[in-house]
Amino acid sequence: MTDFASLEKYFKQDQQELEDKPPSIFINAASFGEKDVPHRSWLINGMIPSYTVTLLSGDGGTGKSLLALQLAIAVAAPEHRLDWLGRQPECGRVLYVGAEDDEDEMHRRINDIIGFRKGIEWEHLGGLEIANLAERDALLAVLNTRQNTLAPSQLYLDIKQRVEDTKPALVVLDTLADFFGGNESDRAQVRQFVAQLRTLCVKEKTTMLLLSHPSLSGMASGSGLSGSTAWNGSVRSRLYMTRCVEDGEEHDKNQRKLTVMKSNYGSTGDEILMRWEDGFFTAEAEESGLDRVAMDAKADRVFMRLLDDCKGQGRDLLPKTIHTTFARMPEREGLTKSQFARAFERLLAAGVIKLEPDGPPSKRRRLVQRVSL
Repeated sequence: MTDFASLEKYFKQDQQELEDKPPSIFINAASFGEKDVPHRSWLINGMIPSYTVTLLSGDGGTGKSLLALQLAIAVAAPEHRLDWLGRQPECGRVLYVGAEDDEDEMHRRINDIIGFRKGIEWEHLGGLEIANLAERDALLAVLNTRQNTLAPSQLYLDIKQRVEDTKPALVVLDTLADFFGGNESDRAQVRQFVAQLRTLCVKEKTTMLLLSHPSLSGMASGSGLSGSTAWNGSVRSRLYMTRCVEDGEEHDKNQRKLTVMKSNYGSTGDEILMRWEDGFFTAEAEESGLDRVAMDAKADRVFMRLLDDCKGQGRDLLPKTIHTTFARMPEREGLTKSQFARAFERLLAAGVIKLEPDGPPSKRRRLVQRVSL
């Protein structure tokens, strides 16, 4: 005889187990066809994707903190529709957590920015909150040496709570060396730290900009990395701010370059040239075809003038070193070694200059000469 009471109890237990079972981590790809394709959000189109972590590296003294502060103000003042290096950001509240500069320095920098930005007043910055940690322990994660794991610090929990309360569009963390309590060369620790930040971004729909200093090897290689390559692998976008150096020389002390070193959702290698002036970075206008023609004409003109000057002084000019010689002369009119090298190739191809054999056969060399008309 069937015990219906026992069967009912069995089926109820089985149903409860099914209800308590966690949902599968897998989804069927065919279900995507029933939904609209989600829009990709950017804080700065093509450079800083929304709801994740972007790493902004910069050699010491390049001005990355100032550049990040300009971004923070542009995001936090939506009624003014401010641009950032010629690009329009998504706007909203901003938390700027700084561990390098003290309150007075932050005050001075913001004053310079709003002084440059006509129409912006202090009362327009109510959407920007600043936490100054220059004289505090700023670690966001503490290392457990036994397990080689990172645990969130109380400071991180405080920042997390503030993010949950204010729902900022942007959180700036300046700088990595002060916030990261682990070993920058340890891949596991690096990935844990970035994952901790990225989880907060995804959960609270915020975007983080993490500032860092590259290592000596990162500067030498031009990669801008610091420690483990896991920093590059863990973030979805990475920007590198450098001085503009050509042929080993910095010809313009106020010029900088911002390069997209990594972008999971866009193109890499894009560059923005900018100039510092009175405490503010502005993007330089992109060079047009006419600009390049004018610069080439200038390089050709200066090349020929310096060639005549050197010949008048009895100086021999060799094709392998002439561009270096000209680039060191005070009369070079700001031109670089590379520009003189390109001028040499153009003028030689055009028949304006020639390579004249000189010396006995045993010590024969070729000198750069003007072609006589």
